[in-house]
Amino acid sequence: MKRQNQSSVVEFILLGFANFPELQEQLFGVFLVVYLVTLIGNAMIIVIISLEQSLHIPMYLFLLNLSVVDVIFNAVIMPEMLVVLSTEKTTITLSGCFSQMYFILLFAVTECFLLGTMAYDRFAAICHPLSYPMIMNKSVFMKLVMFSWVSGITMATVQTPWVFSFPFCGPSEVNNLFCETPPMLELVCADTFLFEIYAFTGTVLAVLVPFFLIILSYIRILSAILKMPSTTGRQKAFSTCASHLTSVALFYGTASMTYLQPKSGYSPETKKLMSLAYTLLTPLLNPLIYSL
Repeated sequence: MKRQNQSSVVEFILLGFANFPELQEQLFGVFLVVYLVTLIGNAMIIVIISLEQSLHIPMYLFLLNLSVVDVIFNAVIMPEMLVVLSTEKTTITLSGCFSQMYFILLFAVTECFLLGTMAYDRFAAICHPLSYPMIMNKSVFMKLVMFSWVSGITMATVQTPWVFSFPFCGPSEVNNLFCETPPMLELVCADTFLFEIYAFTGTVLAVLVPFFLIILSYIRILSAILKMPSTTGRQKAFSTCASHLTSVALFYGTASMTYLQPKSGYSPETKKLMSLAYTLLTPLLNPLIYSL
């Protein structure tokens, strides 16, 4: 491979699913529908919760923040992805790739912590219903939301410039549909050992810690539900929690497999599918899951 300085790289080529050109047109149609449904579903949640005063309580305001994250998350990824699929091979500028990676990290980490805070909210509501208004008051709600957003901004601000400080090898072909850390590291012509230690630590803090807190919360929730005397009450509680757990399992599972091993042994096509699961499926399913 010809070595190039990072400063000489002005653009990258996003390969997408170039190895399967016969599927490009069908995938374009599928992803376009997914994008539109995601935007419409999350936009409806944002509008309804914003306009309906009776929904201005923590449970729904957390969902409002989650929908905002999902809408912008998709807007960062989907337009460029649709271009890649429609042209089979496309380029993205260095600054465009940097911006895309930055916002992917920002919104992915923010969603991790939002899902964690939503689990805590459900734990407080189900296990301590009488003291719930005091446990999840306006001040606590605002701090949890701000913590989620600040965590995402911090992670993106540290990790993205670090990745782009490395020299890249040519040809500058990113074997993915968008710019994210694992495929970009494959182009690096330098020792990334320290970065991979940081990336592993950051993933544990941003993904696994909230995930284990969610599991602990739902163990307590399950115990409380089983003690409920009312069958209707148990069914309602199970319904609320099952929707959250479905979203959590999909998002955390695929995100952790993608980022815990930046240079893992997964095939390029497997990595693409895992990336699509947490960047496309979760934002698509969240409005359907929570509405049901």
